[in-house]
Amino acid sequence: MIDVIFHPYANNAVAAIVPMIVLIFGALLMPGLAFIKRSSKMLAFFAEIFIILSALTALVFFNEEIVYRELFVLNSFSVLMMLLFLTVAGLVVLISPSSSETTEHIGEYYSLILIATTGMLFAASSRNLLSVFVSVECVSISSYALVTLKKNDHRASEAGVKYLLVGGMSSALALYGISMLYGVTGTIEIPEIAAKLSSMTELTMPVIVAVVAIIAGYGFKVSAVPFHAWAPDVYEGASTPITTLLATASKKMGFVVLFEIFIVIFSLDCLVRSDIQAFFAIIAAVTMTVGNVVAISQKNIKRMLAYSSIAQAGYILIALAVMSNYALTGGLFHMITHVFMKGGAFIAVAALITAGIGENISDYRGLAKRSPLIAFAMLLFLFSLAGIPPLAGFTSKFVLFSGAIFVDGAVSTRWLWLVLVAVLNSAISLYYYTKVIKAMYIDAGDAGTELKIKRSHMIAVLVCAVLVVLIGVFPETLLNMCDQAALSLLA
Repeated sequence: MIDVIFHPYANNAVAAIVPMIVLIFGALLMPGLAFIKRSSKMLAFFAEIFIILSALTALVFFNEEIVYRELFVLNSFSVLMMLLFLTVAGLVVLISPSSSETTEHIGEYYSLILIATTGMLFAASSRNLLSVFVSVECVSISSYALVTLKKNDHRASEAGVKYLLVGGMSSALALYGISMLYGVTGTIEIPEIAAKLSSMTELTMPVIVAVVAIIAGYGFKVSAVPFHAWAPDVYEGASTPITTLLATASKKMGFVVLFEIFIVIFSLDCLVRSDIQAFFAIIAAVTMTVGNVVAISQKNIKRMLAYSSIAQAGYILIALAVMSNYALTGGLFHMITHVFMKGGAFIAVAALITAGIGENISDYRGLAKRSPLIAFAMLLFLFSLAGIPPLAGFTSKFVLFSGAIFVDGAVSTRWLWLVLVAVLNSAISLYYYTKVIKAMYIDAGDAGTELKIKRSHMIAVLVCAVLVVLIGVFPETLLNMCDQAALSLLA
């Protein structure tokens, strides 16, 4: 039915921004609905409707390519990323009414979630540097407010201030880099910048400064080392549903932006391509190592998952080091599986917090007896993050790591060292993941009654757990979609 309604407009450029228009309308409606009736469940229901409608209007055009005023393009890559962001938003909205951490300002809360998601959708479809910057700022400003919207916890205000200060600095760096790149090339259109840089015969200092500034600015968004310090504090201080949004959707938006800028610009041979690849490789190796090593000593489950998320960012950065179609496919595939692995873990934490369990790993002792389903789901998520077969994390890591060895249809040893570092880090991560599993299944906890898990939390956890298993065992369909998306971006 949706295809019948919208497909006749495929040749209309406005179709490229219809998914965003749907969400904007929903965001504007939320405060009014909250004024009529202050019911978090009612607002969540309407927010879900707008998210589903937006997803359907995007999905219709998966195999199309529609350009809106040379600013936004709807193609396989942007649609796949839009569906990723909308899936996360749907899960966050689903669990928010039942969460004990959700703010009383429900109209503003759901409106900001939809605005942040709208920014992510614009970022996924942007094709020039200015629209990329504005889209990212839409997400960032909404996120600053969402972090502080937590009931009865001073840590949220502290986290919000830190996030705002560091985020403002990163935005300034990104904008400075964009202005420098515009000064050198005379354009903000990403494909045109690629053509201009590929024809340069001499490497100039403004180009180097521009590239470094943009990497620093958007490296903050993906919490790559050394731009990662904000993540543990913000993830711990924010309400867990918002932490889920930041750790999955917001971080993936950062990677989308890096892919759109650097893989497109340097897909053509130019003077700095090899240097940029080496730079990203070093950042990837350091990021995954720092994230995993520091996670070992964490006692708080949210901080541990935050450092784990930093390590996962290091793995995805491999795609930016290699810059091939296969590596990009692996990067996109791991981004999608990470949403359900890490998102599922944070949703399980949110469910347990609402049920009265603390945030320390020691609070999870004996959890398998008090809530066997949540404990088993958490086991699946953690093993998948560590890359244990046959779960989704193993499959996506296999594709991502092999993308660094099979480059342009041939075996290459250039990035073999990076793959070895990634495999070693995956082994390190298994240690701190098993600490949580040991607490749940082996350590004796306080005797108590079975935990009462809210229905919405249980549904969200089960959805993520089932997908972690299914994607790991049957990855073909999703891999083909990722391959098609990678081809459309590189085209």
